[in-house]
Amino acid sequence: MPSSPPRLLGREITDPRATWHEISRGLHLWGLQAGEPGAFAAALAGADIALHDLFARRAGLPLFRWLGGSDASPLPCYASGLNPDAMALEQVEAARARGYRAFKIKIGFGEARDVATLAPIFASLRPGERCMVDINQGWDVAQAVRMAGVLGQFPLTWIEEPLAADRPAWEWAQVRAAASSPLAAGENLRGALAYHEALEAGHLAVVQPDACKWGGFTATLPVAQAVLGAGRSYCPHFLGGGIGQLASLHLLAAVRGPGLLEWDANPNPLREGLLEGVLELHDGLVAPPQGPGLGLVPDLAPFAPHLALHTERRA
Repeated sequence: MPSSPPRLLGREITDPRATWHEISRGLHLWGLQAGEPGAFAAALAGADIALHDLFARRAGLPLFRWLGGSDASPLPCYASGLNPDAMALEQVEAARARGYRAFKIKIGFGEARDVATLAPIFASLRPGERCMVDINQGWDVAQAVRMAGVLGQFPLTWIEEPLAADRPAWEWAQVRAAASSPLAAGENLRGALAYHEALEAGHLAVVQPDACKWGGFTATLPVAQAVLGAGRSYCPHFLGGGIGQLASLHLLAAVRGPGLLEWDANPNPLREGLLEGVLELHDGLVAPPQGPGLGLVPDLAPFAPHLALHTERRA
């Protein structure tokens, strides 16, 4: 089945944006036929990020400047992937010690459990710190409306994905009307039309495209610009490895606005090894790398045994 690599190999590429649009059109029917448009979109997103990295390196520019940004000042970020129950407070305290000043907690496990998770965290917050919650699409509209009222006791920065991404706008409108905190979503939308429809509906104050799931730099950048143009906050979604973390940072640095960078606070030796000395967190802020491209020249030697094992397994 044709995918991104065979369509890229052995050809001259002069414009990564034109290449993304061409291949996206070519893969559209394959995604429909296979019933897996997300997998095709993610593969193309990775290829697009790599191409922009190469072009920015050739131009001698950090990616955020290659994408049109000019401000190199540090950006606010938040610790993501924090779990519920007593562990959440421990994770918040550990993240604070590492320099985070904003924290996102997973909830959606029942009213009593969610309140018990959040109450000690909000009691522990220091001046200037922020906290948001992520339901990961876990509620139906009735649950979301009821819990929006329950969560009103906490000054949340946002409530993320209270509904499934494909629920109709009228359901999102009900939750928005019931919530005292802003709503956030977008990581599970795919395609520029879906984002523009969400902006037009008006229920999201925070929009969170994931450039590694869909769009890469080519398609996510104009979506981020449209988000800011509509008066909303662009907060790139990402949770995982170092390359995607850097890509999200460069996108946010290119467009700026009031958004925060999502940063997975869970241990990840591969990500930490790649980003050591490249990204430094200080008092809740992280500066975009100034080196060309993503700003990363990885030393793969420490990971050679893991890479060799992975190669053997594939073989």
